Amino acid sequence: MIYPFIYLVLNSFAVWNQVDKQFIPTSYTLRSWKWLFGNSSTAAPAPWIHAFVNTFIVTTTSVLLMMIFAVLVAYALSKLEFRGKKFTNNFILFQMFFPGIILLVPQFLLITRIKLIDTYSGMILPTAVSLWAIFMYTNFFKSIPDTLIESATLDGASKLQVLFKIILPMSKSITTVIFLFLYTERWTTLLWDMIVSKSDATITLNVLISQMFGPYGTYPGPMYAASVLLTLPLILMFLAFSKNFQEGMQYTLK
Repeated sequence: MIYPFIYLVLNSFAVWNQVDKQFIPTSYTLRSWKWLFGNSSTAAPAPWIHAFVNTFIVTTTSVLLMMIFAVLVAYALSKLEFRGKKFTNNFILFQMFFPGIILLVPQFLLITRIKLIDTYSGMILPTAVSLWAIFMYTNFFKSIPDTLIESATLDGASKLQVLFKIILPMSKSITTVIFLFLYTERWTTLLWDMIVSKSDATITLNVLISQMFGPYGTYPGPMYAASVLLTLPLILMFLAFSKNFQEGMQYTLK
């Protein structure tokens, strides 16, 4: 399981005549990385760094929207009473088991009709809600004692104050788990970004890497370097939040 990651890193630094030629290269260079950042005389015109920035913008915005919607909907489903609550909850559960690929064509036609093709909005809006995140938050919020909410309400706290000052501070561990899973999933999304992005202005790094058998197929070393660049932020995020992640996973496995 670990070796593919080792292979990825080693080939990103390997001399070009040894890339994909042996399991462990014997000579190393920064040529692939210089090519990636455009500091090489042999560098092909590819917007690698711009694509990385695009990936960051699209992923961060999408995940923030998913988290906000998930928190608000989950709070309503777990702690508030309103007409249609049971239907809404059952509909969310049904949608979780509904194959998302079936909605791909309608989503594309809708995005085309409202002229969001080749835009950040076209990549962000269809992924702005995560039913899985709503489900996870709903189950966690249900475990928070209602007495805490009642006490805060008696002290004059509004529903939003209860959510952001009491419930969310108690949800750091599960929030970390949800955030990391959502960020990883959105960061590595390929199909939708490939459909919506039509130019270098909006192309994401994973779409650019998918072209390794296209115009950049003769540069396998830089492809590995780009893959390392795509993977590195996820590894750093996991290391930074590993403690809360482990605590949150313990709750989800209960």
